[in-house]
Amino acid sequence: MKPIHNAVEPLMNEHEVAQVLGCSLATLRRWRLLGTGPRFRKIGALCRYSKSDLQDWLVSRPTGGSLGDLM
Repeated sequence: MKPIHNAVEPLMNEHEVAQVLGCSLATLRRWRLLGTGPRFRKIGALCRYSKSDLQDWLVSRPTGGSLGDLM
């Protein structure tokens, strides 16, 4: 039987995700409560995030603006 560790993507904890996003832990937790943040997995009392879900969430965020917004 092959080990499964190669098939499972490593998960990040909420402290790591907050650091990557440059936001506070409280902000990340608020986003989780409101359902507006990156997708997460509950493992018992733990919240874990996959790098691929975090990247997908970042890509889905609106970007930029236009000069028309300022006038």
